[in-house]
Amino acid sequence: MITSLKELIVVLAIATVIFRLGRPIALRFTDALDYSRRRNVWFTLTAAAFISPNFWWFALLAAPLLVWAGRKDKNPLALYLLLLQVIPSIPVTVPLPGFNLLFDVDNYRLLSLCIMVPAAWRLRNDKDSARIRGMTAMDAAILVYGVLQVALFVVPDLPNHAIIADSFTNQLRRALLFFVDVYVLYYVSSRSCVSRQLIAEAQAAFCLACVVMASVAIFETLRHWLLYTDISLRWGNDLSVAIYKFRGGSLRAQASSGNTLVLGYLLAIALGFWEYLQSHISGKFPRYAVAGLLLLGILATYSRGPLIGAIVIYVIVFSLRLRKMVRFLLVGVGALSVALLFSDVSLGDRITQLLPFSKGPAGEEASYSISYRQRLAARSWELIQAHPLFGDQMALQKMQDLRQGEGIIDLVNAYADVTVLYGVVGLGMFVGVMLIALARTIRTARMSARNDPDLALLGSSLIACILGTLVMMATCSFILGYEKLFYMIAGIAAAYANLGRSPRPGAAAHRVATVRRSSAEC
Repeated sequence: MITSLKELIVVLAIATVIFRLGRPIALRFTDALDYSRRRNVWFTLTAAAFISPNFWWFALLAAPLLVWAGRKDKNPLALYLLLLQVIPSIPVTVPLPGFNLLFDVDNYRLLSLCIMVPAAWRLRNDKDSARIRGMTAMDAAILVYGVLQVALFVVPDLPNHAIIADSFTNQLRRALLFFVDVYVLYYVSSRSCVSRQLIAEAQAAFCLACVVMASVAIFETLRHWLLYTDISLRWGNDLSVAIYKFRGGSLRAQASSGNTLVLGYLLAIALGFWEYLQSHISGKFPRYAVAGLLLLGILATYSRGPLIGAIVIYVIVFSLRLRKMVRFLLVGVGALSVALLFSDVSLGDRITQLLPFSKGPAGEEASYSISYRQRLAARSWELIQAHPLFGDQMALQKMQDLRQGEGIIDLVNAYADVTVLYGVVGLGMFVGVMLIALARTIRTARMSARNDPDLALLGSSLIACILGTLVMMATCSFILGYEKLFYMIAGIAAAYANLGRSPRPGAAAHRVATVRRSSAEC
């Protein structure tokens, strides 16, 4: 308990500074009452998590608080994104008399049940003509993918290698969880954001949460101290959150994300969102400070995939904004900067130790990682060729020789994961969601380029985040924050494309002006 209190004090101290300094920026995009309520809920849930002896004591406080906050909030999506990673995902089984289990519940599912499901119900009965109506191609792709997951039972990779048979009860459970965990998130994201201000408000809330995580990650790396491990040790049997991972002698931070790769991905997406938000911020210091903290947080994870994704996002945003000649100059300056960076012996050695094929323990670790990925790719291709259309639901039982030291078979590639288990049909539906979102976002951004540069810039940010997501998913399994943000970005992109069909610039401009006046008065 003493350890939890020390960790809580550090987290609250860091968060207090960030929420205080970030308030003037946040009030550019939201009103003061919503901001204060969200901040207070974040602090309450964080303190409750560190103090509660188990998840159920935490849920006893969190559930009514989340339902209340969701009903009060003008933009439930922003509230959800702020709280998405308030604590790590620590699944706890919900017992049911007469059955082995009902389903697992964690912070993600609690947020969805208490905030997003009620918001979806309210949106369903809302008559606002500006919202997306009826079934769209993106809705269809998500639902077809969900049907595949319900119909095709993937035998879980259990420690005792037991083969569990499917049942009608299991199918109902999978259908319910897909609806709560996936479709509701996409539905609320796509239907609730009827103006650019609501999209920007959701992005700002997510960036605020990520700046807190980035600051915690920097502290964890510098102090070699993971701050959220004690919660996982007290709440469940999954010790993955509590494992200290090192690379090049440095601790790989994970903050409240529960995974270093997931943390890097979240921060990279926040960096993409910030590229639009900063255009509404006066003064260079806050713009550079937020971007710098997010980038340092990514570096603190010592993960190559998110770093590459962040570079892709950054380059795409600037390429869409700048003229062709300036793009070439930018690339040239970037290449020269990298060369100068690695010419510094001390700093260069420090960084190259984290890259593949370098000398030293970190290089050996990276080489092993690449070797493992090569073996995994070869085995995955064999399974895909054997079952191309709908995949092989027994695949995990056929890959036992690829079990890692952590005791898991880590597919480390979302595309391989989906194709092996659900075939090219499943992959088509899975990737099709993002490809449709990308095409529609590009079309709306191009249409807005001349008449509405601000809307076009918002589109550029979303395009970069979509492409960055598609790149980063090739380096990580489809887990935790990856899954949640994947469908939420698709939903926000759908809402953005709908703005191009039924824009309401006057209302949006009035909303921005009102919020800015209120923030100035505060």
